[in-house]
Amino acid sequence: MIEIERKFLVKSNAYRMEASASERIEQGFLNTDPDRTVRVRIKGDNGFLTIKGRSNKEGTTRFEWEHEIALSEAEALLKICEEGVIEKVRYLVPFGAHIFEVDEFSGSNGGLTIAEVELADASETYEKPIWLGEEVTGDIRYYNSQLSKQPYNTWKR
Repeated sequence: MIEIERKFLVKSNAYRMEASASERIEQGFLNTDPDRTVRVRIKGDNGFLTIKGRSNKEGTTRFEWEHEIALSEAEALLKICEEGVIEKVRYLVPFGAHIFEVDEFSGSNGGLTIAEVELADASETYEKPIWLGEEVTGDIRYYNSQLSKQPYNTWKR
């Protein structure tokens, strides 16, 4: 129930040609408190309820509990979520011994693409594909719960 991951910006769309699968995701948040984020997600034809705890100071590790729920339940829960539903397409990209999850955001977060790699241990090494850009692990602006409140297209860059 402990999630260990690293997060990166993506600098090209070359990952699309390497992807083994892709799926549309819609998600909202019932609670965005950093101590206990509660997310409702529709991924394809499946619903999920996820609770995440506060990240460690590096942003690499945190508690995560996820349970599949009926699609109808997820649709109903999305209607009562906090404002700011996240829409994205997730690409699964095998690279080396790992699978990178590349999220291509749309809507108010359009133009943002983030890759995550889950690790078995915080010190685990992994190969980095050439399309991987700047690491943003621990930068809360890139947490989906924050993107729902402060969408990427509202940032001053």
